[in-house]
Amino acid sequence: MRDAVTLGCPLLLLALCSLLRLGAEPPEGFVDLKAFIPSLVVEPRYFGEDNFVGRRIDGYEAPRCLLTREAAEALKEVQGALRPFGFGLKVFDAYRPQRAVDHFVRWAKDLDDRKMKTRYYPEVEKSQLFAKEYIAARSGHTRGSTVDVTIVVLPEPGAGEGEPTFEELDMGTGFDLFGPQSWPASKDPGITPAQRANRLLLQQVMTRHGFKPYAYEWWHFTLKDEPYPETYFDFPIR
Repeated sequence: MRDAVTLGCPLLLLALCSLLRLGAEPPEGFVDLKAFIPSLVVEPRYFGEDNFVGRRIDGYEAPRCLLTREAAEALKEVQGALRPFGFGLKVFDAYRPQRAVDHFVRWAKDLDDRKMKTRYYPEVEKSQLFAKEYIAARSGHTRGSTVDVTIVVLPEPGAGEGEPTFEELDMGTGFDLFGPQSWPASKDPGITPAQRANRLLLQQVMTRHGFKPYAYEWWHFTLKDEPYPETYFDFPIR
């Protein structure tokens, strides 16, 4: 996505700035997903170093996932629909501060930093990340109703002591792999029928409960009736 702001358009700049909500605290209407849906598995990738940048991302100051209440309510319905079959959701990312998006943009412009290329963008040149729209100046996540998820197998009741482990269904690629293999409807011969079926299961259960999928990332879903369709927030996750 290309940034429409130019120095020659002060009125446009003023209008766009009004859509960016600054502030240190989340506005009323955002919830902590783990508190709202206790059975949810949360693995906020951008709080740690296991992501395509290879370091913690600006704005992620705590290992939490936040979402608008409306999107969280819909996600709770998804979790409830999966649970009778022994499945549940794992969340990789939800609300994303604008400062995190800005961090991605700075990283993408640094063509010498290819630390995580082998794992996250093996077949895409870093210089092409903007042109192919893997990196953009605006993200739907920043509006607070987009979530990155996969399906996990829930452990059997009483399946041992200690922290439970949650096996992810095989989707054919890992989260955040940049490339056509990650498209939900990818025709890549390396994606098996079972992996396609897992993607279809995720897409169907999410769309049935009010989310719309993204054509280029099997894990990415946005609430159809998102409450802030034109507002980009920048409060940090604490």
